[in-house]
Amino acid sequence: MSDSTDQQHDGLTYQQFIAIEEMPEFNHFVRRKNIFLFSVTGSFLFIYILLPILAFQPFLQTPVVAAITGVWFYSAGLFLMTIVLCTLYVRKASQFDRESAAVLQKFEEMQGGQP
Repeated sequence: MSDSTDQQHDGLTYQQFIAIEEMPEFNHFVRRKNIFLFSVTGSFLFIYILLPILAFQPFLQTPVVAAITGVWFYSAGLFLMTIVLCTLYVRKASQFDRESAAVLQKFEEMQGGQP
């Protein structure tokens, strides 16, 4: 059995994980990714939670088209928002994958080509 500091995971040692974590590029990448994820999630939850709060307000209970009230349009908008946010996330996820690969590439260059 080897020492815990020499354990490997996905070809990297514990010391290499620590070295990557200390890279400014990695920290900038994680910060940008977290800002994106938390802001999108927070916005979605805020708009989604407003539905039960606003559903019984007079302005959403008013018929807009025939007998269809504003609540129906708000609800349909939630479905559209979900599709838009999923599409946005898929595009951003591929960008984040490229950025993480660039950070790992820079780390490997710093290590002299050793993974």
